Amino acid sequence: MDNYDYVIVGAGSAGCVLANRLSANPANRVLLLEAGATDWNPLLHMPAGIARLSHNRRLNWSYYTEPEPALNQRRLWWPRGKTLGGSSSINAMCYIRGVAADYDSWAQECADPRWSWPQVLPWFLRSEDNSRGANALHGVGGPLGVSDLRHHNVLSSTMIDAAAGAGYARNDDFNGEQQAGFGLYQVTQRHGARCSAATAFLKPVRERANLQVRTHALVERVLLDHGRAVGVQLRHARHAPERIEAGEVILAGGAINSPQLLMLSGLGPADHLREHGIAVCADLPDVGANLQDHLDICTLVGSTRKITYDHLNELVTGLRWLRHRDGPGSSNIAEAGGFVRSRLADDERCDLQFHFIPALLDDHGRHRLPGYGYTMHACHLHPRSRGRLRLRSADPVQPIAIHAGYLSDPAEHDLQRMIEAARLSREILDQAAFDAYRGEPVFPEHALRTDAEYTDFIRRKAETVYHPVGSCRMGRDDRAVVDSELRVRGVQGLRVVDASVMPTLPTGNTNAPTIMIAERASAMILGEG
Repeated sequence: MDNYDYVIVGAGSAGCVLANRLSANPANRVLLLEAGATDWNPLLHMPAGIARLSHNRRLNWSYYTEPEPALNQRRLWWPRGKTLGGSSSINAMCYIRGVAADYDSWAQECADPRWSWPQVLPWFLRSEDNSRGANALHGVGGPLGVSDLRHHNVLSSTMIDAAAGAGYARNDDFNGEQQAGFGLYQVTQRHGARCSAATAFLKPVRERANLQVRTHALVERVLLDHGRAVGVQLRHARHAPERIEAGEVILAGGAINSPQLLMLSGLGPADHLREHGIAVCADLPDVGANLQDHLDICTLVGSTRKITYDHLNELVTGLRWLRHRDGPGSSNIAEAGGFVRSRLADDERCDLQFHFIPALLDDHGRHRLPGYGYTMHACHLHPRSRGRLRLRSADPVQPIAIHAGYLSDPAEHDLQRMIEAARLSREILDQAAFDAYRGEPVFPEHALRTDAEYTDFIRRKAETVYHPVGSCRMGRDDRAVVDSELRVRGVQGLRVVDASVMPTLPTGNTNAPTIMIAERASAMILGEG
């Protein structure tokens, strides 16, 4: 057995932050375990490389949901990063924090003011190195590069103009004083290259003598002794399992893998664990429950001009990026977007988000369409529907069953807001700013007029926008999986630090909030606040 002060399971957005912060003290022996490979692939670092990564099973867990009843029994594809940096190595790099009310509600859920907006903002700023400079809402000097795009397509500017024509404000900083409006996203890039959590937090400290990083390391269970986590057990294809001791075990596998590992370790819904022959160490009924995601509907329109990213010369694009770190190769593809507080909003927060793609994007880009065009993504930000994760077996190699529960809210709250999102997408794309480019409709194939027509379109075409959270919810109630310091209830020496602990989805993308959670948790673990 090897022995460490901290063993971190998962080298994604949270795990890389934890490895950096916990190993800053040379006295702490830290081991970071990643089931996937290193992040050597050049496509991980060229931002536009995301278009070529969707089929790479070496870098992507490539999960599928169970058949979704409200989506015509379709099984939706859930890509998740399987490499150093996790999903921050394969995402669209949009840097969005959410809004103050998101975190104030978390603090109320946990009865802990340390999760309120005034107290989490400094942890966002600690990470950030914003190319625009520092102010009250932005930091400089942190590990995470945040910058303006070096290149964007003319259609992205056209979309912003179209949104203005539809009556929506322009906004050049979605993390500023106001979130509402349309503009270009700031991205997690530095000098035109992706700045993943691995690039930002792990690469600069890899040579620390007290930090060990192991890839291709699948953890099959947490080792427990009389109610305390004492280490982890690794699975090897042709060798006996390897046991590693730890003073503290920290799960950072994300909203899918962390609850799966808890259940495999005997921590979860007791009856469900017994079904799979797993000895129950702690009955935690809500492990895998409270699963939430942003459902997304895409409106696709053909372009009369061949100016989109549909058929780029990849060789020319790649060479320009290698030489100058600019051009289309530096694009995050989802260049522009916006936030809207619709007429159906439940509170003062924006309830709809948009991402604009100057290309035809169907089935996450896996279905290549002929011709040229552009795509408007639209999602509802505060769904009431909840899903659940369930083991298929006690074999850690078998992916967990994902019951996403999209549109399962019986009052159809979420469906009505998805209809509104699709309608507003069409309203923006129909503005005069697009007259010089607008071709034939692609999806939906013709103009939709009634709620029933929009409902059919959503059930037929809606997909994830890659924001699963909540499956190891933090809170003060007895059913919460972790407490406000992210300690697993009923077990000592074990924490979960990743997007799974979010009680509710933030108002926007989830990568920046996950990094903040890891910054906040690192200080808690080290007794620094």
